[in-house]
Amino acid sequence: MNRMVNMMLLAFFLGSVSVQAQDWAQMSYFKTQNDSIKDVSDQIEVVFMGNSITQGWLSMRPEFFQEHGFINRGIGGQTTPQMLLRFRQDVIDLNPRIVVILAGINDIAENTGPISLTEIADNIESMVQLAQANGVVPVICSVLPANSFPWRQRIDPTEKVIELNGLLKQMAITYKLPYVDYYSAMVDPEKGLKSDWGYDPVHPNEAGYAVMEPILLSILNNLD
Repeated sequence: MNRMVNMMLLAFFLGSVSVQAQDWAQMSYFKTQNDSIKDVSDQIEVVFMGNSITQGWLSMRPEFFQEHGFINRGIGGQTTPQMLLRFRQDVIDLNPRIVVILAGINDIAENTGPISLTEIADNIESMVQLAQANGVVPVICSVLPANSFPWRQRIDPTEKVIELNGLLKQMAITYKLPYVDYYSAMVDPEKGLKSDWGYDPVHPNEAGYAVMEPILLSILNNLD
């Protein structure tokens, strides 16, 4: 009996892994929503591409997206290679005027394996190039401050976040693009996320998003 149970559990596990492997980038996650948007003739103003920080923004502050007609395409836990794979269908195919890219913290956490800061920046740069090639204005966002990962305690992200933001800022200068500096406004003396603005050391709470919104809007409102 125990052998049979073990075999059943193994089959279930392998089946789950197989399903995840078939949609590693979760490209089907927004398929229904994307299809419905494509049927509408009005052009979308802004699409947000990101991870749980972007996804949580919609959950905690839905009025921000509703008021401005913004489309949220954040998926929790995602890294830049996953976002790059789904960038065409979740951004380009929606034909927005602007895409706001906030990515990189999960790469530092090695959610999908080890990756260098240069490789992270390269993936974001590829999203920038895809957007520009299709007439979409990319907006590059700094990674938020973080000095620990609750789910990956062996990794200290503090200095890596700062270095990655340096690469992203230089990228914005090179491509003559807007750079949204959330980091400077939200960092505490220990180079982490201010505790009043996060529900853990990585993710903003509602008050944190309220700080981020005017920073972003000041950039978006100046784009022609």
